[in-house]
Amino acid sequence: MNRTIFLLVFAFGSVNIAAQQVDATRRDMSSEEQVLYDLIMDYRNDKHLASIPISENLSYVALMHARDLNENPPSGRCNMHSWSGNGPWGKCCYTDDHKKSQCMWDKPAELTNYPGYGYEIAFWSSDTSNMAAQAIIGWKESKSHNNVMLNLGVWREHPFKAIGVAIVGNYAVAWFGEEEDVD
Repeated sequence: MNRTIFLLVFAFGSVNIAAQQVDATRRDMSSEEQVLYDLIMDYRNDKHLASIPISENLSYVALMHARDLNENPPSGRCNMHSWSGNGPWGKCCYTDDHKKSQCMWDKPAELTNYPGYGYEIAFWSSDTSNMAAQAIIGWKESKSHNNVMLNLGVWREHPFKAIGVAIVGNYAVAWFGEEEDVD
């Protein structure tokens, strides 16, 4: 009898996990994502920094992560740079002490042909209207996110040559990379 109950629990658990798999299909940027990209580039231009070309691979990573965040919000010590185990990638619990930053930096190579690391900024809002405008304001107001966008602080020696953006549900993310995307 105990064996039957275990098998039923296992079977139902497997169905539930499969139902939570993130859609891994690529798509074109939405109009709101284009606005987000343009806002980031306008901000960089205002600070006399070069525009960063959009990357198909980093945009795919951004899309996968925004979908994953929306469907599997991080909890506990895992922040928004974390990845669930519910997709074609390894699970990553990114904590505020940055001790596991490598698991986030490796996602572009894990998911695409992008030749370098990826560095992410992420934004969440309960209000999904005007996500691009909300995200850029939030990132400007956060010193660490602002530093990534403008290559300041520790990012000064990281000239970005590729960027990917995505907005899904309550999340907006941007991925920056130092390598050109040749795809």
